[in-house]
Order: sequence, then structure tokens, then C-alpha cells
Amino acid sequence: MPPKLQISQRDGRRMVKVNSTVVTLGIAGILAIAIGVYVNNRSWGPVVAQDKAQTASEKAPDSTAEKSARRPTWAASATGRVEPQSGEVRITAEVPGKIELVGIDVNDRVKGGDLLIRLNDEEALTKVVAASAESDVRVRERDEENVKGLADDRRAAEDAVASAERAVFGARQAFDDVLAERRAGMGTQESVEDARSELKEAKKKLTDERTALATVNAKTGMPLATRLESGLAIARAELSASELAVERTRIRAPFDGTVLNLIAKEGEVAVPSPGNTLLVFGDLARMKVRAEVEDRDAAKIRVGQRAIVRADAYPDHDFTGRVSSVAQSLSTPRIATRGPRRPNDVEVLEAVIDLDGLPPLLTGMRVDVFFKHETNAATAATMN
Repeated sequence: MPPKLQISQRDGRRMVKVNSTVVTLGIAGILAIAIGVYVNNRSWGPVVAQDKAQTASEKAPDSTAEKSARRPTWAASATGRVEPQSGEVRITAEVPGKIELVGIDVNDRVKGGDLLIRLNDEEALTKVVAASAESDVRVRERDEENVKGLADDRRAAEDAVASAERAVFGARQAFDDVLAERRAGMGTQESVEDARSELKEAKKKLTDERTALATVNAKTGMPLATRLESGLAIARAELSASELAVERTRIRAPFDGTVLNLIAKEGEVAVPSPGNTLLVFGDLARMKVRAEVEDRDAAKIRVGQRAIVRADAYPDHDFTGRVSSVAQSLSTPRIATRGPRRPNDVEVLEAVIDLDGLPPLLTGMRVDVFFKHETNAATAATMN
């Protein structure tokens, strides 16, 4: 039995004796409460501090690193199509006629002025013969009329121009014949180059003679042409027109390049219409991409901006390039998009990207273009 509280009286005062077990339990309870309060403060303090710190960080402005992390990888993206540097030139006939000769094949590289296709020229050559005969008659009639001074100088200059024109026509015909022999395996490349040089010299001489005639006609006091001189001028003009008609039956390379596609066949009839393309021509020495940027990204594209080009045919390779031109107006899209269809009311800005080097991309291939941010583009330009 635990001791009980005892009350005694000493010296007239009452003294209370407290049981030791009760005291011990009371002290233990107080310590337990104190320890509980202490632990509570230690466990909740860091959480409250963390919440306050997080709230402060949410209110604080974003750092540069966070902004950079949230910025899109590319300034803009677009669908594009690969083209030669010269663009795809679709060549059609200037006059209707039966195709007599197709002297080239796909992937043939030719020089500017080389004969590609020849139409039937029998009628045109007949007119040249008739016009030439008429011109010769007019020359003899004119020569029977004697002139002196400036009129004689003009006559000599006109004769020189006419002779140079006939020389150019003859040199061009000779060049075509030599080139045809070379393609047939009966001639040499040296003979072709010689004929090309002769044609070039004939053209230069014609230019010089025309300049000399203009100088003579500009002299003060030049008399008016006589009736016979006027008749000769008309005959020579008809001869030049007939020679031009012959030249229109020749379809030539507009510049140095490659035959990208050949549609014409011997025996068909060529018609001068945009829808009747005979061949597609272009210069593959350099390649470019014509991209269509949606109007919402138009302000993000600049000349000189670097770009990445990706093609499905080369999934593991990125081709690089630089924006060379940006259109000054929006237009309707001409390249069909893959995936979800583009809204009908979306207009695009055309941008041309010159590709670096000579990538193995094919003309007409559809690609995806990714434009770099201008800061990155500026850095790349500085490094280059």
C-alpha cells in the first residue's frame, strides 16, 4: 500500500506531507508536455519555411536560364520544296510544229545555246531561200545608183551588218550540225568547241557592225534613203524575219544546266502553250529550298537567318542553309501539307533558303524547314 497523505500539527501550525509518488507523476507529466511542444515546433518549422520560400519564388521574376529553357527550339518551321538554284524552267515551243529531233536525254548536262529539240523547219527554210534571193536582187538594183559622201558610208555600214547577220545564221546552222554528229558518235568534242567559238565570234562581229552603223547614222547631215535603198531595207528585214522563223523551230538551252525531265517525243506535235511542256531544265550546280511560312510566323523570318532542312529520305541527316530572300507579300499555299490539313484561310510568306554545299536532295522533293532564332543565327554567321 503506498503511503497516504498525513497531516500533523506542530507548534500550532498544520504541516502537510505530500506523497512522493504523486510528485513524481506530476513532474513526468510536465516533462511530457514540454517534449511534445518542442517536437511539434521542430517538425512544422521547416515545412512552413519551405512553403514561404516556394511562395516567394513563384512571385519572383523568372531567371534567364528558366526563360531559355521554356523558349521553343526553333523560331519557326515551314514546309518547303527543293529546287535548282535557277529554279525549274519549263520549256515549251514558240511555234507549233512536228518534233523532228530530240537530241538530249534526262540528266544530260548541256551548255547555254545547245540545241535540245528541233521542230520541222522545211517551210521556214524555204522562206529563207526566197527572201535571200529577193534581197540579192534588191542589192543589184541599189548598186546601179551611185552615191557619195555620207550616203556611201551608210550603204557600206548597212552591207556590213547584213553580211554579219548572214554569218551568224550560217554559223548557228553549222554548230547544230556538228553537235548532232557528236551526239550520234560521229564527231569529236573538239570540233563542237571550235564551232561554238566560231558562232561566238560571229555574234561579236554582228554586235560591232551594228554599233558602227548606229555611229554612221548619228552623223549630222545624213541624207534620206532613196527608193531603191528603202526597197533593199525591206527585203533584208524579210530575210531576217525568215531566219528568225527558222530559229524558232530550234529549242535551245537557256543557260548552262541539266535536263531534269523530258516529256517531248519525236513524232509528236509541239504546241506553244504553258500546259504543253517539252522539258524541264535547271542548273544543279547549287540547290535551294522554297519554303512557305505561315502568316503567324512571318515576323520571325529574316534574310541571312540560318535554317535546318530535313527530308524523310535522309532521316539521320540535317542539311543547313541560309535565307536568301523573303517575299514582301503573302500568298496562297502551293505546297500540299502532310498530316492535318491547313485551314483554307491561312496565307503564307514565301522564303528562299540557299543550301550549303551540294546536298543529295532531288529537285521537287518536299522537306521540312526549321528556322533558327536570330541570336543563334547571328552567332553562326559570326563563326562562319
